[in-house]
Formats: sequence, C-alpha cells, structure tokens
Amino acid sequence: MERAAVIVAGFGFRGAATVATCEAALAQAERGQPRVTALAAPEDKAPLLAAIAAARGLPLIALAPDVLTSVATSTQSAASLAARGTGSVAEAAALAAAGTGARLIVRRCISPDRMATCAIAEGPST
Repeated sequence: MERAAVIVAGFGFRGAATVATCEAALAQAERGQPRVTALAAPEDKAPLLAAIAAARGLPLIALAPDVLTSVATSTQSAASLAARGTGSVAEAAALAAAGTGARLIVRRCISPDRMATCAIAEGPST
C-alpha cells in the first residue's frame, strides 16, 4: 500500500504574533494545496502553535536553531537572516521537518498583519 507524502506547514513569526495571526498565514498558504499533515516552527516559537496543532489533530515539530540555518530557502528576508540565520524561517522549518528530499510547494506567505509567515513543503512518503 502506497503511503501519502508528508505535507508540512512551517512557520516563522514575530514575538507579538498571535494564534489568529498564524492561522491567517496558514490559511493563505493552504489555498489549493494538499492537506497539511504536520506543523513546524523553531523550538522557542512552537508553543504558540500548540492550539492550532491540537485543533487540527496534527503533530507539532519543534526545530533546533542549527537545523534551520542549514536549510537553503527560496526567499530571502533581511530580518530573518539577521534574527535566525536563514532567508525564511517558515520555508526552512517546512523543509527541515518534511525530511531529506523534501521540496517546497508553497513559498512563504505573509499574514495580513505582517507578523507571521507560513510555507508548505512536501516530503517523501513515510
């Protein structure tokens, strides 16, 4: 039996971001995409996403800073590079959590209040 690909929504957000802000970024990224199977964020930011993960029945993957800096991203934000050492925290989180061989299927989407970003990556079948 063929297993479904892993579809991970990765997040990056400012300290003042709210659950609603992150949900708005996720809603933008999800439009027309396969169903997300996991959420991911830097380990210090992951707790804010716990409510979204619980409401959707999805695992939440908390990533160490060194994991994020080792991932090449499609977009480059000067703020993200200065704060986290990666061009896009959302893209790096999605790709890292989706596993080796993952590909980005949605580049970072920015929430309407510009406080959060979300990107989606597809990983190999598990």
